Amino acid sequence: MHATRTRSGAVTSFATLAFLTLIGCDSSTTAPSATTPSPSDASLTTGNGAPSGAHFNLNIIGVSKDKSADFSGGNGGRIFVDLVGSTKINLTEGSYQVLDANGTDGTAAFQLPNPDNGSGQLAYSVWVRALGKPGGKASMASCFTELSTATTWCNSGELTVNLNRVSGGQKFVDVSKGLLQVCADVDADPLVTTLQLVPLFSDLGTDYFWQYDNSGLKLAQMRFYPISTTTAGGACTRTAK
Repeated sequence: MHATRTRSGAVTSFATLAFLTLIGCDSSTTAPSATTPSPSDASLTTGNGAPSGAHFNLNIIGVSKDKSADFSGGNGGRIFVDLVGSTKINLTEGSYQVLDANGTDGTAAFQLPNPDNGSGQLAYSVWVRALGKPGGKASMASCFTELSTATTWCNSGELTVNLNRVSGGQKFVDVSKGLLQVCADVDADPLVTTLQLVPLFSDLGTDYFWQYDNSGLKLAQMRFYPISTTTAGGACTRTAK
C-alpha cells in the first residue's frame, strides 16, 4: 500500500484519503424532505405506527343504545355511533370538521379536504387504530353514487378497512388507499367496464360517504396527516349497496 507523509510526520494511506473523500461527497447528498417522511421512518419516531407531526384527530366512539352521547362540548373531533349497528358518515369537501357528531340515528357527517391535488399522489394520509375494550371490531368502506350507472357502490375486498381490538398495544395503520378513494368505472364506453380507484369527490360521482359497520368496537381513532404516502389510482373491487 502506498502512503504519503504529512508535515507532522504522520502517515496517511491512500485508502484513508479515499474514504474521507467519499464522506465529503456523501454529505452533499440531498436528504428527504422533512415534510414527507416515509411511513416506516415515522413509525420509528413515534412508536405507535403513525407519523410524527401536526395532524387532525377524529374519534369514532361506539355507545350502547341505552346510553346517551354527550354533545356538551360541541361536535369537536368525534362522532358517536351505535356500539352494534351501521352508520353512514356523509363526507363533504372542505377543511377538517365534524358537521354531525350524532351517528346513533344512522347518519353522521364529516368534512375533509379533497385528496386529489393533481400530483398523482394522494395529498394527505389517514391512519387508524382500534382502541377500547378488547374483543370489539368494526369495518369501514368508502362509498359513492356513480353518475354513469346511477348506483351506489362501496369499496370491497382489501380496500375495506377491518378494525379488530385485540389485547395489547394497538398501532396505527395507513388506510389512505381505501378511505380516500372509491372504486369507479373510468371507461366512457357504456358497454365496457374499467374499474379504477379515484380520489374522493371525483366528478364521476356524488354523495360520498364512509360506511361504518360496528360490532362492539368502543373506539376507532383516526389521524389525518399533511403527508403523502399513497399513489392515487390502481385496480379495485366494489359491491353495490
